[in-house]
Amino acid sequence: MSFPPGKALVQTLDFFTPIVNDPYRFGQIAAANSLSDVYAMGGVPWTAMNIVCFPAKTMPLSILRDILKGGLDKIREAGAVLAGGHSVEDDEIKYGLSVTGLIDPAHIATNHGLVPGDVLLLTKPLGTGVLATAVKGNWAGSERMEDLLYRWAARLNDHAGRVVRELKLKAATDVTGFGLGGHVLEMARASHVSVEITAAAVPMLDQALELAGLGLLPAGSHANRAFCADAVHVAETADPLQTDLIFDAQTSGGLVLAVPEGKLKEAVEMLQASGDLSAIVGRVLAEDALPARLTVV
Repeated sequence: MSFPPGKALVQTLDFFTPIVNDPYRFGQIAAANSLSDVYAMGGVPWTAMNIVCFPAKTMPLSILRDILKGGLDKIREAGAVLAGGHSVEDDEIKYGLSVTGLIDPAHIATNHGLVPGDVLLLTKPLGTGVLATAVKGNWAGSERMEDLLYRWAARLNDHAGRVVRELKLKAATDVTGFGLGGHVLEMARASHVSVEITAAAVPMLDQALELAGLGLLPAGSHANRAFCADAVHVAETADPLQTDLIFDAQTSGGLVLAVPEGKLKEAVEMLQASGDLSAIVGRVLAEDALPARLTVV
């Protein structure tokens, strides 16, 4: 495999414990999550290596086989090649990938590329953290929740990545453990701007608001909210549960795309044609234009 001329390498790594009960589905979700950082930069996955922790003495190896098969199928779907990996015997299952991608070095989307006037598009609904908590707790209807969780968390962000590449967007991020609010705040700080998120415009998974109202927010979501508190202003009109989900710790969430107004129509049309969401959830303003670095209205 020769290296394509005019391209640069980007590399990322991620792995975590199961958020669903089915091992094949877990492998798919973990692989999709690991591939997302490459898409968020505007790159294309090229090769991947497995990272595995598994209790081989106490758990059937068939479970490990199904996890790895799920990961391999997702790598192939992304058009990348599995190039090996490493395993460690551990008391707790963990799986993910180290991913190498190809990118145009002249057009890399970053966390510090927000510009006042940009519109923020979100490509997947929020709530995977809440649903995963319900699945782990065997909550009533957890099988249906796992199906919904799998449908979105195993979905590649490849189409959104294509929007980043073709429209040459300067800023994007994937939504994972810090939640939508945490990742957008990170971008706002790095770009020296302020951001307004409209809570009612943010898409949520079915039952996520109901489950959040019952207290099924994961510990990471509470930690996100507390960590961001000094830089966040929440308007009195914002729904408290919707605001909670804005900081819900996600697994394999969508991409947030910062789109200049002149490219917004094209970006939305591209996302809709591929079946992705294209929710307009926020806007970027000057650094001192809002009460806080991140304002939720």
